[in-house]
Amino acid sequence: MMSSPDIPGILDNCRELDRLRKEQEDVLLEINKMHKKLLATPEVVEKPADASLSKLKNLYIQAKELSESEVSTSNMLLSQLDALLPSGPPGQQRRKSEGNDQKRKRMKTDSDISRLSPSIRSQVEACTGLKGEQVAARVTAENAEKDEWFVVKVIHFDRETKEFEVLDEEPGDDEEGGGQRKYKLPMSCIIPFPKRNDPASVPEFLPGRHVLAVYPGTTALYKATVISTPRKRKSDEYLLEFDDDEEDGALPQRTVPFHKVVALPEGHRQ
Repeated sequence: MMSSPDIPGILDNCRELDRLRKEQEDVLLEINKMHKKLLATPEVVEKPADASLSKLKNLYIQAKELSESEVSTSNMLLSQLDALLPSGPPGQQRRKSEGNDQKRKRMKTDSDISRLSPSIRSQVEACTGLKGEQVAARVTAENAEKDEWFVVKVIHFDRETKEFEVLDEEPGDDEEGGGQRKYKLPMSCIIPFPKRNDPASVPEFLPGRHVLAVYPGTTALYKATVISTPRKRKSDEYLLEFDDDEEDGALPQRTVPFHKVVALPEGHRQ
């Protein structure tokens, strides 16, 4: 919960959603043009100098990245709006609604999900299948000075509250007793990792892109810049430079498996 209404933040995210959707429309228009070209003259792809398929692939990668950004921004907007909603109806309305409480509880999950945009609805459905999976989780509060992200295991996803219950399997040395720690977190604090068994289906983050990645030898994620991609390296690893990782006046380049690299969340604080 936010300590005060974040109206400017809500408006910023609304504007960002509009921008992302307009960009997606432009990319979709280009994809449709390419489809028409290939359907009309399929023989062009056999010419050595033709780059139609490569261009189409890049358009699809761009469309997927925009869609993922839309999901991330929408999740943040949902979290901000949830913080502004009242916890319950006023006294008179509460008395009126008591008779329908059970019916509402039964209908709440499906009706809430059906009202969401296709992207968010798809995200909610995907969340239910993450049980037992490792994900990236922000475990710090909304008003914290910096964001802390760790690799955690999903124990349960509640479709009604849209909250994850997760387990930090390797807590830091400062944890009391050194035991594992559980968190309850909203959707906006969770980012699924790419599927390691299907690298071909995962869009690559191009050189120069800022990402969130697991620092080698740890279960913590930090902001990093892409130096080289798995396809360029002909491997399953990115070559990254992590922020604040300076050694002898320079940033060392470190390898990280593609399935431990995700998009940098909007407004990340480090």
